[in-house]
Amino acid sequence: MTDLYLQTWQEARSRFTNLLQNISKEDLLKKIGASPNSAGFLVRHIGDVEFLYAKNIFGNRELKVSARTVMAKQDTGEWTNLEELLVYQQQAAEALRAAIKSQANDAWEETITTKEFGTKTKAEAMGRIISHTAYHAGQLALCLKYGVSQ
Repeated sequence: MTDLYLQTWQEARSRFTNLLQNISKEDLLKKIGASPNSAGFLVRHIGDVEFLYAKNIFGNRELKVSARTVMAKQDTGEWTNLEELLVYQQQAAEALRAAIKSQANDAWEETITTKEFGTKTKAEAMGRIISHTAYHAGQLALCLKYGVSQ
């Protein structure tokens, strides 16, 4: 089961990573209309949440996580260093990949309780991280295609 969940997550995440192949520094400031989130914020936010999942859902307690977009609850305008963001999101992906891979095949039925979304099985939590990344990847795609720097 673990290998199947890992493959599913990696394939779903490709919707996000494919967008990063051609992203530019100028793109990071783009927003859609009155949207509060810039492209740079979205890249950082996806990484922040992946680190939180690796630690809090899938048990990598050694991780030190500073989920600044989650704490700020809004775009602070600081997400403008493309190289840093690309490295950060890659580190987040690697941490989450390792945490998922460390799950025993029978762990997916275990329940986890968090303040953000209550009690879920690890399988349900996997659905949540996949949909979270896809949701924000869609926003990022719109920012990159139609957004303007603000």
